[in-house]
Amino acid sequence: MDLEKKIYVNLGKNIRKFRLEKGLSQEKLSEMLDANSKFIGHVERVERYISLKKLIAISKILDIPIVQFFE
Repeated sequence: MDLEKKIYVNLGKNIRKFRLEKGLSQEKLSEMLDANSKFIGHVERVERYISLKKLIAISKILDIPIVQFFE
């Protein structure tokens, strides 16, 4: 697996972890982002790459510093 793929896999896992800690479903977080209802599921499974704009929005919704998604 190349470095880019590893970063997105880790990012997806962390989005899922923080989303669950806040008690949000994939569908609810997608709705809060004004995105397709399946968007977060696709991002968590690395079926789609997330934009920086959407990642910033998720960090605000979840009240998580953006850097924590990459740890």
